[in-house]
Amino acid sequence: MKRIYDFGRRPAKRNYTVADLKALKGSGQTLSMSNPANTPELKACIEAGIDLMVIWEENLDESREIAPHHFLGAGSTWTQLGTSDEILAHAVGLMGRGADMYYTLRSFDVMEKLANEGIPVQSHIGLIPTFAHWAGGLRAYGRTADEAMEIWRNMRRLEDAGVFAVEVECIAEEVMAAVNEKTSLVTFSLGSGNHCDAVFSFVADVCGEPNEEDKPPRHAHAFGEVGRLHKQIHTERVAAMKAFHDETTAGSFPYPANNISMHDGEHEKFLEALDNE
Repeated sequence: MKRIYDFGRRPAKRNYTVADLKALKGSGQTLSMSNPANTPELKACIEAGIDLMVIWEENLDESREIAPHHFLGAGSTWTQLGTSDEILAHAVGLMGRGADMYYTLRSFDVMEKLANEGIPVQSHIGLIPTFAHWAGGLRAYGRTADEAMEIWRNMRRLEDAGVFAVEVECIAEEVMAAVNEKTSLVTFSLGSGNHCDAVFSFVADVCGEPNEEDKPPRHAHAFGEVGRLHKQIHTERVAAMKAFHDETTAGSFPYPANNISMHDGEHEKFLEALDNE
């Protein structure tokens, strides 16, 4: 645990600092990384020992309170903000609230502008779902030598822009094995093999929860069966609600044990008083 001041100039401690992550390259150590979206998921990640986490902006304050010592990344979506000045202001705001790095998909110029202000910037290469139109759909990257070289050139451009870390999504593992030690970028693998500095996986994928298409992507591996439990809970919930409905419409519920009765002798007094009203 390292003693630091966070970007809001508050005394703090972190399990990993930016310098620690950069120093991992070549060490043979691979960190775990995930994206808790709510309090139960965050607590599960902490108790499980997950090293690094990325969170949504709306969860930042609570996450920092619950996980005061964890390295937390936050950021913005491609459509969320307009100008580079708006993105910079947003990044400064999140860093001031306790974030440890800022994720953006915007241009190299925007990334350089943020990096020049001392913000640890995370970018994204390979499969970027936001830009799937340009690729003709969701697909893997780096399966040809030409495309692998283009990935390497993009990594060099990110370095030149001052970017600190990058998510590498669905890139051929041989490419990452060849370039990871050649780049200064801290690499977070999502479906790109284990020759990276950290391996990222979504909480839902790890836990075996169904996705929107009810078919997990190739890079997903379920280490649990939370989806089965969700289905069981739903079945139990429907059964309970049906029993409530049936008993209520039959005039049986509330049961005597659920009702409140007047004190002994008070019912008669009440009826007498009511008749005399």
